[in-house]
Amino acid sequence: MNSYNPYNLCMVIVFSPLIGALISGFLGSSFLSTRPIISRSASSLISIFCILISFLSAIVLLYNVIQYRCSCNITLYTWSIIDTLKLDLGFLIDFLSTVMILVVTSVSLMVHIYTIGYMADDSGYQRFFSYISLFTFAMLMLVMSNNMLQLFFGWEAVGLVSYLLIGFWYTKESAVTANMKAFIVNRVGDFGFILGIGLLFFSTGSISYQDILSNIDFIQAKQVPGGSILQGLDLIPIACLCLFIGAMGKSAQVPLHAWLPDSMEGPTPISALIHAATMVTAGIFMVVRFSGLFELSSFVLSFIIITGSVGALFLGILGVIQTDIKRVVAYSTLSQLGYMTVALGVSAYSVAVFHLVTHAFFKALLFLGAGSVIIGTHHNQDIRSMGGIYKYMPVTWITFLLATLSLVGFPFFSGFYSKELIIESVKYSNIFGSGFAYFSVLTGVFITSLYSFRLYFLVFHGKERFRENSKFHGVPHEPGYTILFPLIFLSIPSVFLGLLVVDRFVFGQFFDSIITVMPIHDTVYKVSEEWHGWLSFAQHALFSIPFLLVLSGAFVSWYCYIINDNIANSMRSKFSLIFNILNNKYYFDIIYYGVAKFCLKLGSFLWKCCDQMLIDKILVNGSANLVNFMSRITQYLQSGFIYHYVVSMIIGIVSMVTIFVFIF
Repeated sequence: MNSYNPYNLCMVIVFSPLIGALISGFLGSSFLSTRPIISRSASSLISIFCILISFLSAIVLLYNVIQYRCSCNITLYTWSIIDTLKLDLGFLIDFLSTVMILVVTSVSLMVHIYTIGYMADDSGYQRFFSYISLFTFAMLMLVMSNNMLQLFFGWEAVGLVSYLLIGFWYTKESAVTANMKAFIVNRVGDFGFILGIGLLFFSTGSISYQDILSNIDFIQAKQVPGGSILQGLDLIPIACLCLFIGAMGKSAQVPLHAWLPDSMEGPTPISALIHAATMVTAGIFMVVRFSGLFELSSFVLSFIIITGSVGALFLGILGVIQTDIKRVVAYSTLSQLGYMTVALGVSAYSVAVFHLVTHAFFKALLFLGAGSVIIGTHHNQDIRSMGGIYKYMPVTWITFLLATLSLVGFPFFSGFYSKELIIESVKYSNIFGSGFAYFSVLTGVFITSLYSFRLYFLVFHGKERFRENSKFHGVPHEPGYTILFPLIFLSIPSVFLGLLVVDRFVFGQFFDSIITVMPIHDTVYKVSEEWHGWLSFAQHALFSIPFLLVLSGAFVSWYCYIINDNIANSMRSKFSLIFNILNNKYYFDIIYYGVAKFCLKLGSFLWKCCDQMLIDKILVNGSANLVNFMSRITQYLQSGFIYHYVVSMIIGIVSMVTIFVFIF
């Protein structure tokens, strides 16, 4: 890397969005003066320009990393030194981080452009641009970090900004509830994450990736410290389990998934950014980065593959009954994150990253397409009152169809290659739980096709149900160019990215110095033995079980929602118990609210009875209260009146005489 300067590129990439966020946030609002210093249009243009600079720099950086096939570890400055511990701010530039940088900046750029049209009439226009630029900066700090402290900073920063964005419309009660839910659920996962970081720091005395990953043999000999019930256990399985609990929170894995569907309360652009390129991908990225540790614990890999399998299948099923256009897409994100997690569990790390990349583009396209439909139908989100709008919104219709085909894994589309490689990798795995995982990912193909085409047919085809809606006047219409341009741009990688990069991305040597896989777990190598190129792979898939499942799901959706829509209603009445379970989202929310209510009552009891009564009144202030009580009694014996004393003396003499008489 001698012919270019990665330091300057990294500085431009990571700090350009921050500059845009500060300008939009401070100069575009009335924070510094009674009136905004810059206009709405200037705020949006500056933010977009900063993201564009970051995106172009990311392209140059990725080109050079591929060209020179090497990585670099850059220390920006040393924040603090504590004994032998150095706390640095720096960047690790390799193929994994540069791919993530390019995905984050490209999707963020499209979301910024899209926001011009989507949020045009919103009073918080400049504030929203500031938030999404800050969100981009936080994610870039996360993926570019070279140590666990900076990783944790980015980890918490994306959580904080997501809280601000989900609750952007803070006067809306459901939005405030959703952002608090996301924040609290992620704190549960982050507790495990910081424990994992602490264990790794204990074992190596360093927070640097390089120090940790180069001393795996040394860490392997360590045991969990302290006098807990875990004492004596190997450190690596416990540390990896704690790290993955953090990933479960950020990447919305069961049971810490409940916050993600509710994040739809935020504006549609941030839904696309969270689900496609930023927050939910952080957990997948982190596990890939520490693959060398996870490979040493078959137990943790089994836990990962089972967790991902449950999400891929059962959370995808919930998408079948959703009626909100954004929530259907949200549950598809939960299912696809399950696929990525399954790939991690079978040690197909490069395939997991590949699906992360392809998913980022077609999922962003789906969300932005859904936003286009919402605007075109006058902010209607109920798919039951849509239908037949393809003729009124042709660009949105075509791009949404392309994203749907990529999501379901139709041959030759980007999502097909990444999803099919996950299924193939699971088939060759011998990790405990891989049998259940194979059933889940195969069944998930049918489920994904079912809810995806259900959404597509109900929105774009069939009867024009929007005419029956009394609140809707006129006909649907295409939004402006600032919304259509991102749709067209994102449709290109959604279709072609997979076939263009699959050979070099999955089966090349770009991840050799990043990913560590034990030979017994190397499912990608087994898949590569039967790999004959993207064309042959897609042709063979036309006669495979997954493709038949895709066609079956599409056919069932077409028949039930276009040809004979009474079937869906009759199914609801016949299987009301199942639909009731699905409508309640497997009762996770009810369980969580019950636990929260119990904890609230327990806390109230401990506060009033234990803290106030036992500790404050008895243990801490008990002696003072006793002296006060005695003083209040004795004050009546010292009144200062002579006749009181005379009476007291008489009573005393009489008492003594009486006692003397009775005794003698």
